[in-house]
Amino acid sequence: MESTEKVLEAIKKAGQPVSAGQIVELSGLDRKEVDKAMKKLKTAGTITSPKNCYWEAAK
Repeated sequence: MESTEKVLEAIKKAGQPVSAGQIVELSGLDRKEVDKAMKKLKTAGTITSPKNCYWEAAK
């Protein structure tokens, strides 16, 4: 499973907006991997930020 898939799965599993630090804990990935994956997901419009520094899956 790619890191982007793991990050998206962690965000969906949380069921609420989560910070990058929480995604690291939920996914078990390294912070740098999470940041790279989140950048790809943001660019693709797969995740959105309902409030500053918190992320959720796009609806």
